[in-house]
Amino acid sequence: MKKWRNRRSLFKDKESEIGSPKNTEKDDSLGDLLKQLTLSNDFTQFTYHVNETSLCIGYYTPLIDTEILHRDILPYLKKWESFSSLSSVLPIEEVILTADAATIQENLLKGYIFIFDVNNLKQVCLVKAGVERTRQVSLPEVEFSVVGPKESFVEALDTNINLVRKRLPMPELTIKEMIIGKLSKTRVSVLYIEGIANKENVNTVIQRLSDLDFDQIMDSSYITQLIQDNQNSPFPQLIDTERPDRIASELGEGKVAILVDGAPHGLIGPTTIFEFFYAFEDYYLNWAVASFFRLVRFFAVLFSILVTPLYVAVLTYHYELIPKDLVSTLVTSRSAIPLPPILEAIILELAIELLREAGARLPTKVGQTIGIVGGIVIGTASVEAGLTSNVLLIIVALAALASFTTPVYQMGNTIRLIRFPFLLMAHYLGLIGVAVSFCFLLIHLLRLSSLGRPFLEPFYPVRVQDLKDSLIRLPFSMQSKRPIQEQTEDTMRFNPKKAKEKHDSKRI
Repeated sequence: MKKWRNRRSLFKDKESEIGSPKNTEKDDSLGDLLKQLTLSNDFTQFTYHVNETSLCIGYYTPLIDTEILHRDILPYLKKWESFSSLSSVLPIEEVILTADAATIQENLLKGYIFIFDVNNLKQVCLVKAGVERTRQVSLPEVEFSVVGPKESFVEALDTNINLVRKRLPMPELTIKEMIIGKLSKTRVSVLYIEGIANKENVNTVIQRLSDLDFDQIMDSSYITQLIQDNQNSPFPQLIDTERPDRIASELGEGKVAILVDGAPHGLIGPTTIFEFFYAFEDYYLNWAVASFFRLVRFFAVLFSILVTPLYVAVLTYHYELIPKDLVSTLVTSRSAIPLPPILEAIILELAIELLREAGARLPTKVGQTIGIVGGIVIGTASVEAGLTSNVLLIIVALAALASFTTPVYQMGNTIRLIRFPFLLMAHYLGLIGVAVSFCFLLIHLLRLSSLGRPFLEPFYPVRVQDLKDSLIRLPFSMQSKRPIQEQTEDTMRFNPKKAKEKHDSKRI
């Protein structure tokens, strides 16, 4: 049973409204609301007799904890004298007195129980008895790391905020909550650290969320698509993460985070394209090892995008670029292939995408089997049937493998998509087509922004300070300032001179 001491009573007494000429209208609105509520089969309503008074109790069965009802409410109603005394009688923190039909309906859908006198519809008591049904905090599935914490967000907003506050136990961590969605009434929280985060970034996020006019917000991905700077770009402009440690770290750098009730992922902004290739595990490893892995990822992304278009371009227009020792191998592998390189490449690329989708949509164990067996069977059969060359099969397989190195899933989908325009341009214009496609891609990225901040920073505009944590990650001792990208109010993370003096004094 909850302690009665230091209890927070949320009474909203509207006695001043009772006795006014509008009482008849309120009675009618409450009566209409009761009629509407009883149309739903999951709404329960019964009469509870206390002394000479008949109290009507109603609630949505799936939304309340019946144990709270029978343990903390019904036994104490026997001590009931009047509505004004319920706050001192019930061992419940949240009790609301109101006569407004809209307030009653809104709170019933949040897990409240209404109580009113059958002979008096002028006032209704709402008592909090909601039940939280959500899964427990588990291991990250998309951003799994060998080193570091093993907690991930869940679908409960309060639990997710708890995971962040546990890592940032400071009063400056500020949370602004709002309700978005005409139908879903989704709780959305904006998180930032007062005194560090740039107020312009915070106001931009809050304004864009406030201006949303959409009926349903089912997940944080809805928010991403609705508030990002360029909604027609295939590139995500907000980082989607399931790791609370990543959000806590980014908040410390001055970024703004968004958590959505019902979504096991959070959003971070403003961001740059390079941050989509950072695995947060990089910060738990030695800086040299982490830098090497980052460079491998960047190389893998370029390899995944360009290797198949280069194969098509060279075999279609530029045979002279192939080394003499390799020409015989390519000629032998393609001697029995009736298809041009572009069709050969598209067939294999589509086969890989089909295997990916099948593996993702099927149950885990079946999906793994389909991915492995299907890849081997289809690849071997296509080569033996003379539809594709074994060289291209190896290239496409390596390109698909390289695309999996992207830590953020949304960016991995983008990489998969932009390969196809490169393939078509390589077929029509050869290497010039690949160069033209790359120029268009670069122009698009130069024009992109995240919450109004440049997307290609620190290379455009050039900011030498932010290069310390971009393509490579230098030691923490060299990162005394927060990134310029966020334009933070407090730019210093620590004083390097004092840190060096402390380090030297300990060594002595």
